Amino acid sequence: MRILVTGVAGFIGFHVAQALLARGESVLGVDNLNDYYDPALKHARLAQLTGQNGFSFQQVELADRDAVDALLSPTSGVTHIIHLAAQAGVRYSLQNPHAYISANIVAQINLLEAVRRLPGLVHFVYASSSSVYGHAEKAPFAVTDRTDRPLSLYAATKKADELFHYTYAHLYRIPATGLRFFTVYGPWGRPDMAAFLFTKAILAGEPIRLFNGGDMRRDFTYIDDIVAGVLATLDRPPADTGEAPPHRVYNLGNNHPEKLTDFVAILEEALGRKAVLDLQPMQPGDVYETAADITESRRDLGFSPTTPLSVGLPKFIAWYRDFYRV
Repeated sequence: MRILVTGVAGFIGFHVAQALLARGESVLGVDNLNDYYDPALKHARLAQLTGQNGFSFQQVELADRDAVDALLSPTSGVTHIIHLAAQAGVRYSLQNPHAYISANIVAQINLLEAVRRLPGLVHFVYASSSSVYGHAEKAPFAVTDRTDRPLSLYAATKKADELFHYTYAHLYRIPATGLRFFTVYGPWGRPDMAAFLFTKAILAGEPIRLFNGGDMRRDFTYIDDIVAGVLATLDRPPADTGEAPPHRVYNLGNNHPEKLTDFVAILEEALGRKAVLDLQPMQPGDVYETAADITESRRDLGFSPTTPLSVGLPKFIAWYRDFYRV
C-alpha cells in the first residue's frame, strides 16, 4: 500500500511516518512547512525521514484545491491516508481564526473531494481532538458523549471535520476513522505545548504560566502510544455493510489524567531545577480536565498505552537536551 501522511513534518506526523517506514511501507509525506512555530524544527524532523527507503516528500498547501487534486490524482497510487495536518492550538485560535478555517476546514473538504475520485482508497484516517468534548458533564470522556458545545474555534473545526467525514462516508462510502488525541507529548514535540514551554522556561530560570492557578488535569499521552494507536487504526478500516456509513471515531489517550502541578514536579526532578510559577486565571477556550475513556479503542484496536509521565517526560528531556545542546 502507498500511504499519504499529511503534516509529515509535524510532531505526530513525523513519528507516524517513521513507524510506517520501519515496517516497510511506502510513504508519501506532505507538509506546507509554515511558521506557526520554528520551521527549523520541522525541517530537522523532515531531514530524519529524507533518504529513507520508501519515503517521498512534497511541499503542498492543502487549502489549495488544485494542488490537492494534483496530489491525489487517479494515478497517484495512494491507497491509505493519514491526515494529521492542521492548524493546532486552542489559544492561538483566538488570535488568528482564519488560519483555522483554511487549514482545518477548507483543506479537509479539498481532501475529501479529491478522494471521491481516487480509485482503490482503502481507509482515510484523520486527526480529531479531545477539545471537541468542551465542557463535558463527566469524566472520563466517552466517544458517545455530547460534542456539540465547543469552547474554542479550534475545537469547533475539529468537530466539523468529524461531521464532514460522516457525511462523505454516508454519501460516497469513503471508509474513515477519526482519532481524538489527548495531549500528546514526547521527543520532537511541539514548542507551543506544555512539556516544551515549561522545560525551556525552567532551564532559563524564567517563570512558567499555570492557568487556573495550576489546578488543571490533563490526560498526557506519550507519542509512542499514540503512534501504536494510529497504526492499529490504519490496519482496521471500518466495514461497509451498505447500511450505516463506514465511519468511526475513537479516543486515543493515556486513560490516566494527571495534575498539572505533578507534571511540573516530574520536569523539575528530571531537570534538577525548581520552576518559578506564575499562576494565572483560566484562559478562554480552555477546559479544566481532559480524560479519555478508551473502552472502544482498547476493544477494537487493541490500544493499550503503557508509558506513564514518570517515564515519558525524562525521555523528552533527554531529547531536548541533546537537540538543543543544553
